[in-house]
Amino acid sequence: MSIKLALLKSGESVISDAKELIADDKVCGYLFDKPHRVEYSQPLVLTEENEPPSGELQVTLSPWIVLTSDTNIPVPRDWIITIVEPLTIIKEMYEERIGMDND
Repeated sequence: MSIKLALLKSGESVISDAKELIADDKVCGYLFDKPHRVEYSQPLVLTEENEPPSGELQVTLSPWIVLTSDTNIPVPRDWIITIVEPLTIIKEMYEERIGMDND
């Protein structure tokens, strides 16, 4: 499994088992297996005036396209801004989530 985090033109961050789609020896897109949208927010915390913010983020994962039963979704290369290695904790959250989805 090659779990990657993709930033799309739409601004969405999507985590999935990503595989390259090759045509004529060139990457023409990616196949996302069990893609999930990654959303995050910084909790609002009241602090003393000179106290720095904690830097903690709240992260949620949800199926990327909820109105389909497809688990493999092709994405054209020109819709992907970049693909990166996710933080270990995000990767573990994803692995736990798709394990729950398989039950």
